[in-house]
This record gives sequence, C-alpha cells and structure tokens, in this order.
Amino acid sequence: MLKARHDHYPRNPRPAQPALAVTRRAFLARAATGALALTCGPSVVRAAETAAAGNERELIEAALPARAFAPPRKPRKLLIFDRNVNYGGHGSIPTANLAFELMGRKTGAFDTVVSRDSEVFRPESLRQFDAVFFNNNVGNLFTDPALRQSLVEFVYGGGGMMGVHGTSVAFTQWPGAVEDWPEFGLMLGARGANHRASEEHVFIKLDDPAHPVNQTFGGQGFDYRDEFFRVYEPYSRKRVRVLLSIDNDKTDFKQDPRFTKPERADNDFALAWVRNYGRGRTFYCTIAHNPYVFRDPKLLPFYLAAAQFILGDLPAPTIPSASLTPAIRAQEKLGWRLGIEAYTFHKFTLFEAIEKTAALGLPFMGGLSFQKVSDGIPKNFEPGLSDDELRQVRLKLDASGVRLLTYYIQDIPGDEAGCRKVFEFGRKIGIETFMAEPKPEALGTVEKFCDAYDINVALHNHDAKASPVYWQPAGILKACEGRSKRLGACADIGYWMRSGIDPIQAVRQLKERLITVQMHDLHARSADGHDVPWGTGVGNTEAFLKELHRLGIRPTMFGLEYSYNWLESMPDVAKCVAFFNQVSLRVTG
Repeated sequence: MLKARHDHYPRNPRPAQPALAVTRRAFLARAATGALALTCGPSVVRAAETAAAGNERELIEAALPARAFAPPRKPRKLLIFDRNVNYGGHGSIPTANLAFELMGRKTGAFDTVVSRDSEVFRPESLRQFDAVFFNNNVGNLFTDPALRQSLVEFVYGGGGMMGVHGTSVAFTQWPGAVEDWPEFGLMLGARGANHRASEEHVFIKLDDPAHPVNQTFGGQGFDYRDEFFRVYEPYSRKRVRVLLSIDNDKTDFKQDPRFTKPERADNDFALAWVRNYGRGRTFYCTIAHNPYVFRDPKLLPFYLAAAQFILGDLPAPTIPSASLTPAIRAQEKLGWRLGIEAYTFHKFTLFEAIEKTAALGLPFMGGLSFQKVSDGIPKNFEPGLSDDELRQVRLKLDASGVRLLTYYIQDIPGDEAGCRKVFEFGRKIGIETFMAEPKPEALGTVEKFCDAYDINVALHNHDAKASPVYWQPAGILKACEGRSKRLGACADIGYWMRSGIDPIQAVRQLKERLITVQMHDLHARSADGHDVPWGTGVGNTEAFLKELHRLGIRPTMFGLEYSYNWLESMPDVAKCVAFFNQVSLRVTG
C-alpha cells in the first residue's frame, strides 16, 4: 500500500518533502531480506533466496512453472533492482526476488542478480545484463544524469525492462509522487498509484487472449484479490499493448464504501501491458502488492513469460492496442512489418516524415542520414547529434506511435573508430538494420561490429554504375560469402527492375541473405520507370510478397519507398498501404 489513498501520481514539480521515518513493518521487511553479499562490478548484490523465512521457499517452489516458454537463445542474466527511497518498501519484494531466482534456475531461462546499488547502472556494469526488473520501486531511485542516460540507452538499444506495482512511481520525489524523470514513465508506459483496498476483489479480462505473454491463462479471464493501481498518463492504448484489465461489467466497484469516486473518466483500468521503447522490450503489471502473488501458480507462469519477453527469448507483438486492425493482426501473424522509408518524404524534415507515417496508420519507418531532423534541430539525422537532440527524436517517435527499424547511411567506414561511431549511433536510435554500401574491403570490420552490436547491415543496391558490386544478387552473395548472417541484402526492387532483374528470381537467389526490402512498383521495366501505386504497375507486387512468404523470408521491414511526385505523394502512398493490407489479409486467409 502506498500510504493512505490514493491519488499518488506525478504532479508538477515542487520542493522535495523530508524523508519519512522507517516504520516497524518496514524495518522487519528490510530485516527479512538478509544479506549474502556478492560482487557485481561496483555494486554490492544480495542473494535473493535469503529474503524469505519459514516455509516461504517451499510455497514458492510448489508454485513454480515446470519449464520455460521458449528456449533461451543464449545464457540470460536478469538484474533485479529493489531499492526504495523515502518509502519502507512493499512486503512482496523479498518474495518476488526469491521467486524470480528460483523460477529462472528451475526453468533454465535466466540467472538473477539482486541489487540496491545505483552504480550497477553504469554502462560497463549494465552491459552484462539482458534486462532489468524494477521490483516495486518507490521514490527517486537515483538522480545522476549519467546513470539515467545509461539506462535509457540500454533499453532503447535493445535491452529489456520490467516494472511491477510501485514502479509506476519510481523516479518521482516521494512522498507525493512529484515527477522527476518523465522519460522513465514513457519507457514503462504509465504513471500513478491510485488504488483502493489492498485486497480489492476484481474480475480480470484478457484484452489480448492469444498474446504469447498471456498464454498461461488459456484464453480465460479470472477473478483476483490484490491492490490494483489505476494509472494515468502517459498510459494510453495508443502507446502500449494491453494484456490484462479490470472487467468493468463483472467487478463490483461499490464493494468498499470508502471508495466511490471513479479514478478514470474513460473507465480504462489496464493492469498489465507490453511495449517497445525503441528496440527495447518493456513490461508492467500492477498485480504485485501482496506476497502471495509470487507464490501463486496462476501468476508465476505469467511473470515467467513476461521475463522471457523482456530478455528477448519469447517473441511477442507490441503494436499498441488502439492501432490493431484486421490487417495489422494478419501482418503480425505473417511476421510482416510495413513501414515508410524516409526517402519517400526526404523533401520534408524527419519530424514531418514521422507525422506523415503516423497519419498513414503505420507503426514503423526507416531513417535517412541526409534528412534534416526538424526546424528546431537544423542538422542532418546522422552520427554526431547530441544526447539531448536524440532525446527529442525519441520523444517525437513515441508521441507519434512510430518506431525506427532501419536507417540508410551511404558508407560505413572500414576503420574501427569510424565503424564504432556509426554503430553507436545505430544503438542509440534503436534500429535493427543499417542499409548501406560500404566498400567491400571494409566488410571484415563491419561484420565484427554487426555481431558485437546485434545490428544487421543490409547492402543496398542502386544501378550498375552507382553500385558496381552490389547492384545484382550475385555480387551481394559473393561479398557475403563465409561471413556473418548479419550481413546481407537490402533489395531496392525499383533499381532491380530498372536494371532488368526480376525481383522474384532475385529473392529466390538470395534466400536467407535478404535482410530488408525497399518496395516499389513501376509503370515500366525500363531505366526511366517511375513509381506507381502498388498493384497497378509492372512489378507483380502481390506475387513478390507471396513468394517471400513461401520462402519463409521475413525482412526487417517492407520499406515503402515512393520516389515520385515528391511533394504530393500521400494519396498514392496511402494506396500502397491499402494494397499491402489487402494482400496480408488474403495471404492469411
């Protein structure tokens, strides 16, 4: 319980309140967490299993899931951070720590390290982990700007983050939940700790019954007792993929006469969700107030699935709930992601291109190195932007519901310093794939950084004059022979058709070396062929898409690159989106 009631959500900043005295309950809870010290970089960590007394361990062990939902792609390491500031801490914290340690060990899904030392968030320490579990954290956990920058870059670049219950007011000045780091709320997906009784009885519905993280529930809602937060902005179904929420039709909201005022005008009481923040995977669930939650055989498998999602082993869709359409659902089933290539709108700024992408109803896009960021940031979107400028890009993308998947840069240097600068930029903007035309002699260095940063490089083709090595599939295959699978092709099928290359035959030749696609349909297969709405030209676009599906090829993105009628192309681009949606529905039947 977060003090009395009930309306603890971030407000406008005000002077910090004095620290509260630690209560007897809080002292006993702290004492129960015991201390077996381990060393983790500069931090001191504690073994989680010393946290529980009596038969707590036996109760947890009896409730543990038998096996992982997905085999780990590599050994996984989960950091559990359970610090509270100016608040005594929830009694469920030690139980959760132990449950996650035992669950990870039994299933082989992950190892855990528990810490309260903020130094664990230094980049050199944080990089050893695959994800961070913020376990019921209340208060301003750390204020060092370098540590906060390290955490946001860790998540945005592909790390995982989980929060439960009180974490919705982490990084606020407590008491009072005065906002101190708004971007943490964006990463998590909500703020606020408005609640009713600590064992409120609610009926829970599955908002996304077939979602992989919900699979343990077998498609069935259930009733439960716990302290359920009603969260506030930045929560929105336009931002997060809701998994669980209060079933308003079945729940008696008058069960406790102390609580009668509706907490949200829209009566949308989400309890758990997932989202992407950049490339990072985040999860939040409010069902974590009482210790019994973490020895419950119904809830522990749910938390295991969530942990495997944030760690990167359980694939799960994150397109926000409000954006889901039958076509988007079909594309999720196919593993297809349609996005705008920024070159389509390169006559505009990046921020304007983001707005146009959102207006088309698309959740993805690709970046472009020679596009100006915005009127307020009159610089190209390329390595060298400041941390604050990149923060503004992140916030613009988040506000628009758009995520960058790819990024075009003409060249990637072959020297290590130059190559690292490009890949560091790629990590900070959260992309999965570079589209570039590095010199063949640079590929040895590029390949090394691909594997180190977990970022692909897709070799882009223009025509034979501009791309003498990469213009045809045979050249790509030769350049990639014997190299990492993270090197492959960015197929610009417009240039293929202008060069006399049949796109369907080309993808059959490339097979798994095809990493991403820049889609075009042309009015003619000739050097002067220009873009037309998909399905109306000579590109045989539907057959091309179906062939990729038959081959089992799932590109990073189907990049919608419309290179014609630059300033007035939106109607034609919208026709391409509609065509892709129709094909998606036909393919899934």
